[in-house]
Amino acid sequence: MEKCGDKNCPTHGTLRVRGSILEGKVVSKKAKNTVTVERNYLNYVPKYERYERRTNKIHAHLPVCMHDDINVGDTVIIGECRRISRNKTFVVVKKK
Repeated sequence: MEKCGDKNCPTHGTLRVRGSILEGKVVSKKAKNTVTVERNYLNYVPKYERYERRTNKIHAHLPVCMHDDINVGDTVIIGECRRISRNKTFVVVKKK
């Protein structure tokens, strides 16, 4: 990773990562400085005493220094941070 001038970069900028750390797969990279990460997880249903599969998509900020390294299909680790825009409250921390 080269040094970037992005203030919302957790490595080179002033953005602090706090809260949840999640792992998911990048499904879209169309928006500027944003990736859509799909996360699959299991949810326990007490009534049936079984687990069900659930999926959700999270928009995460993609710092300039990681822009070339991360592509659609990659597994990334994202961390919760302060609200960056209306839909973004996560930032990409690293590629797994």
